[in-house]
Amino acid sequence: MSLAHTPAAARRFPWPAAAGRVLAGTALLGAVALLPWLSGADPARTVLRARSADQNPTPAELAAVRDQLDLDEGPWAHLAHWLGGLPRGDAGVSWVSGAPVMPQAGAALSVSLTLMLGAFAVTVLVAGLVCARTVFLGSRRRLRQDRAGTTAAVFAALPKFLLASVLATVCGVWWGWFPSSGWEGPQSMVLPSLALGIPSGAMLGGMLDQALPAAFHEPWARTAYAVGLPPGRIGRDALRRTLPGVLPQLLPTVVALVGGAVAVEKIFNIPGLGRLALEAAVAQDLPVLQTATLALVLLGVAAGMLIRALRHALLGRPLRDGALPALRRPPLTVPRSLRWVTAACALFLLALVTAGLLRDPLQVDTAARLLSPSLEHPLGTDPLGRDLLARLGHGALRTAGVALVVTAVSALTGLLLGMAPRASAGPTEVVSTLPAVLAGLLIAGVTGPSVWGAACAVCVVGWSPYAAQTAALLEQERASGHIAASIALGAGRLHLLRRHLLPSVVPALLRNALLRLPTTVLVLASLGFLGLGEQPPTPEWGRLLSENQPYAELAPWTVLGPAAALVVLSVLAVTGSVLGRGRGE
Repeated sequence: MSLAHTPAAARRFPWPAAAGRVLAGTALLGAVALLPWLSGADPARTVLRARSADQNPTPAELAAVRDQLDLDEGPWAHLAHWLGGLPRGDAGVSWVSGAPVMPQAGAALSVSLTLMLGAFAVTVLVAGLVCARTVFLGSRRRLRQDRAGTTAAVFAALPKFLLASVLATVCGVWWGWFPSSGWEGPQSMVLPSLALGIPSGAMLGGMLDQALPAAFHEPWARTAYAVGLPPGRIGRDALRRTLPGVLPQLLPTVVALVGGAVAVEKIFNIPGLGRLALEAAVAQDLPVLQTATLALVLLGVAAGMLIRALRHALLGRPLRDGALPALRRPPLTVPRSLRWVTAACALFLLALVTAGLLRDPLQVDTAARLLSPSLEHPLGTDPLGRDLLARLGHGALRTAGVALVVTAVSALTGLLLGMAPRASAGPTEVVSTLPAVLAGLLIAGVTGPSVWGAACAVCVVGWSPYAAQTAALLEQERASGHIAASIALGAGRLHLLRRHLLPSVVPALLRNALLRLPTTVLVLASLGFLGLGEQPPTPEWGRLLSENQPYAELAPWTVLGPAAALVVLSVLAVTGSVLGRGRGE
């Protein structure tokens, strides 16, 4: 691993990235081909159950399915046969429906791409609103105070499936503004695009908002203001300077919605690629699953290459010539109100957990089903009559503990892989669009369903945002003039890593990890809801949201408590990091 390679060297030797893409895609398709045999269940029984919902098929029926699908040939023969048909445009036929796979996968991909474009538009709009204040003040040299980013943290922590349920109920059913179900035209994409784009835009906007002060602190910005350039011109140039560091997050945040928007697709009954892949994985419909996986891999690679080209176009000649100024945040005053916000969030969570630990989270009372909040049940009860405050309190440590471990492992893995960008570019692009549910099914087939199996599945796909961010920031840092000066003065790799490269990456990486903490909780919950992770009746915040989501309209308090706790946890993490940064400065 070279810590001081130049961009020109990266262009001369593109083969590591290409080889990484091929190897990562091949490994993923091979793992998918093994899924029916890894699961431990009889593939013939699973396929037959998906066809007719027959729970007790006869041995003769199972033998007929095995003979029809040639299951005795093993996974590699099936994979080779499927790959052989792709050059002819033949992806085989569905094991469940018997219909050709290619038209089905093509229609699902077109729906998901349309939905992704709508979510991207909402993402850009929300991200612009989040950082608008910083752009306005910075372009006028009036940026004095640091921003906590609490607004971005609140919206980034909103569960997409919960936001989708609220939008479908309020804007679709009650007000009738847009369709609440189905895919009939452009109007059908409005509500799901909002559900997907608002949290994503808040996350990307929060990252951009934290990077902008460094751009406005550069000499060119001070000179531009001194000579009287319009604030709008200064703001555009600052955005152009900071966007390349945030653009790689589009791949795992927006492009990954094609495969990862399963819950939203189900709520709005959208026939997208993520839903198709999940249903095929559950039914072990191998031709459909392999085709959907290949589409996700190709989309990730194409989007990754496009984003890389756009980054290089924005940075231009300074990146190519190794003359890019390093971005350094100026010392900003931390507002006093931020300490009060942090203290209030900490006290709220402490009181919530303490009060919940004094109650029984497993006591079932069918006579007290879906009770609204009262003195006896401050947060109400769930569909089984269990006290929600008790379940919230008892699940706090487990939820936060597992999510923090998964986030830390994913961030550290992404940091290490991002430091070798030419080798990790391909795997990052491939993994970025891989649904965590598919990784969970593969790992559960080997280890069985468990909370740590689900954690491993999230780690398998969760490192890609951090690797993309690390690679982008390091590329910019290596192209800065002070790195060339340090090398000329005899600085070694360890010195460059310790004094220049890591300090330029770790703060931004930490901020990204804290913003993604609620997302980790929800992904773990989705795996548990599918029987791949935490099993009932264990209380866990994300699982509480998943279990109670069908009752959100009838009894909204069943989801408001866990959602509020998740938002407060996110705000506490973000404001705590800002206070820590302020003390460091």
